[in-house]
Amino acid sequence: MAGRFAPRPARTAVRGGYAGVPAQVRSGGRVRVWAPNGPLDLGLVLAPLRRGPADPTFRALPDGSVWRASLTPCGPGTLRVQRYDGGRVRGEAWGPGAEWLLEHLPELCGAADDPSAFTPRHKLLALVWRRRPGLRLTRTGLVLESLIPSILEQKVTTAEAYAAWRTLVRRFGEPAPGPVPGRMHVMPAPRTWALIPSWEWHRAGVDDKRASTVLRAVRVAARLEEAVGLAPEAARARLEVVPGIGPWTSAEVVQRSHGAPDAVTVGDLHLPGIVGWALAGNRDADDSVMLRLLEPYAGQRHRAARLILLSGRVPPRRAPRRARGDIGRW
Repeated sequence: MAGRFAPRPARTAVRGGYAGVPAQVRSGGRVRVWAPNGPLDLGLVLAPLRRGPADPTFRALPDGSVWRASLTPCGPGTLRVQRYDGGRVRGEAWGPGAEWLLEHLPELCGAADDPSAFTPRHKLLALVWRRRPGLRLTRTGLVLESLIPSILEQKVTTAEAYAAWRTLVRRFGEPAPGPVPGRMHVMPAPRTWALIPSWEWHRAGVDDKRASTVLRAVRVAARLEEAVGLAPEAARARLEVVPGIGPWTSAEVVQRSHGAPDAVTVGDLHLPGIVGWALAGNRDADDSVMLRLLEPYAGQRHRAARLILLSGRVPPRRAPRRARGDIGRW
């Protein structure tokens, strides 16, 4: 173990891979190199973990590296991941959570996923499947970091949810350890979430219902984090015990925390219409129609939905975008 995660000496020269990182804080962290056993599109695998273009916990740089700031069971940590040298993955991490992040690097990059279990049943999915051989489903091993932003995304536009997440993490999270590019923060600990005043939720654009759900969740944070050791369906059942967490939210969580290939999102405003249009030319499909169309992919329905989204085949818009709310006017 120690050999794989041996600390590296501080860098004295500035070379590629650290674009945007201030020279005075460029220093080596703990390193692990891992070789995937098949094609791997790192950006595609990790993309679902990004909550908007200005997510303070996530950065994707032009050099192909991806940076994540996470609150691990061992404390805050920052992970930099990049492909190099014949397709291997190099992870470098900083902070108290560095070793935990490196230990879980393969699963983060899709090592626990089995793409061979998927068989395309539609021409569209077969085409996308051939064009995206590097798609793997990530498994973070962390529940709360996916749960809280998913709660913030309930019943609002993505722009509103991303802004709320960005505001709260920057204000109440701690700066990410290591030579991070730009302003990166680790999300707040459960106790910190619990102590956020009501007016700060309001200032971030979060209504009382979503704020209350977050507060209920962080009160049982330890029990929810334990759900990562359960099968996805059992984990979803545990999450849904918390009032305010329903099937939509629990599916969004286990897709990321567990890499669950069958956790299709129901109750979504757009997904049924997208799936219906892509597979049957039905733009008015509801959840029941979507689930019927995805029946041939039982066990792999989330992967099928992901491929449909990657195809770009969406129904033409026939209504204006939903207006953003302003709880300050309520």
